[in-house]
Amino acid sequence: MYINTKILLLLLLVLMANTSFSQKTEERLQYLKQTPPSSTPEIFAPDLISDKNEYEFGSVFNKEATEFFYGVDINGRAEIRYSKLVGNEWSKPTVLLSDEEYGYNDPFLSPDEKRLYFISKKALDGPGAKEDYDIWYVERKKKGWSEPINAGPNINSARDEYYISFSQTGTMYFSSNVQAPKERKYDFDIYASKSIDGEFQKAVLLSESINTPSYEADVFIDPKESYIIFCANREEGLGEGDLYISFKQSDGSWTKSKNMGKAINSDKHELCPFVSKDGKYFFYTSNKDIYWVSTAIIDELKK
Repeated sequence: MYINTKILLLLLLVLMANTSFSQKTEERLQYLKQTPPSSTPEIFAPDLISDKNEYEFGSVFNKEATEFFYGVDINGRAEIRYSKLVGNEWSKPTVLLSDEEYGYNDPFLSPDEKRLYFISKKALDGPGAKEDYDIWYVERKKKGWSEPINAGPNINSARDEYYISFSQTGTMYFSSNVQAPKERKYDFDIYASKSIDGEFQKAVLLSESINTPSYEADVFIDPKESYIIFCANREEGLGEGDLYISFKQSDGSWTKSKNMGKAINSDKHELCPFVSKDGKYFFYTSNKDIYWVSTAIIDELKK
């Protein structure tokens, strides 16, 4: 059958244009339809997510940037809220995890996004709260999520475990004060626990390039483990807590961590780092709001 070359070319151009339009439409709908930030940090989704009357922190998007989880402090008790893209509109944020006695915060998705991890003082058995924070997770079901499941003794201790982040191979990075003297309960360090056949292994303390006698917590690991960002409280810091970064070297060691500078840090408390799965945007909390900025700032720091 003879097909006119000009007609075939025209059809191909129309198909390419429609595909491009579809991709642009999808990008427009991602990230709660917010205009992407530049190299200057901006408050994320003001009045929709970042409410001036609330304290928001610990945010995470799924891979497609069509689901958003974040923590909110309600009079000293945290809860996790959730919004998703439905058709061409984002749902109004709703409460996903909350309790009147204890909080749920620091949400983070597992690499396969079938689990949502978080921290809580939820009792191990029965109702009520316990004295220390543990890392927990819920599993996706056909409708909704499972009941909370404790991450187990290779992760949790009788002390506090905070914030969760994963490499693409399933290694969990988190912070704990398990080795701190009782009188120094805020002396947190960062640990890593590999996942083998679905089981977390005994957590390993990261090197002195990351951990110091000061506070190190709220860790984000690049999925390829090429860099790590965390919150620290050090003498040279700019405020209550600053974000620091370290890069993986060719021999597998970490560079000495350095302050991310005034472009990110202030005289307030910077915490809860997260980089979107597409590698484009860096999210963090500052002055009780969620901010985002282009990840070009990370490239600059690596130079």
